Amino acid sequence: MGLFTKKAQPAPGAGSTAEAVLPNGTKVSVKQSINCLGDSCPRPQLMTKKALAAATQGDVIEVLIDNPTSVEAIPPMMPGLASTHLATVRAERCWRVFVRKG
Repeated sequence: MGLFTKKAQPAPGAGSTAEAVLPNGTKVSVKQSINCLGDSCPRPQLMTKKALAAATQGDVIEVLIDNPTSVEAIPPMMPGLASTHLATVRAERCWRVFVRKG
C-alpha cells in the first residue's frame, strides 16, 4: 500500500456520489471524500492534489481535515490546479473542504 493511497474513497451514498449542501444553499454531488483526519501538512494538500489529478472535469471532492494549517492551505492551491474552492464548513471535530475540478 502506497503512502498516499489508504484514505481516499468514494463518497458514501447511492452509487459513488453523495449530496452535500454548501453554506450558500447550493447542493453538490460529492464524487470522492478524502479522510485526512489526524494528518498534518503536507499530507492533506498532497491527497487533495492527487484526487483532483484523477478527477474528471466538474467532479466535487470533499476533504475532511482537523489540522487548521491544512484548512488554510488548500483554498489558495486551487487556481494552480485548475480547480475551485467551493466552501469550507466547520463540522463536529473537523472541517469539510469542498473543491471542484475545473
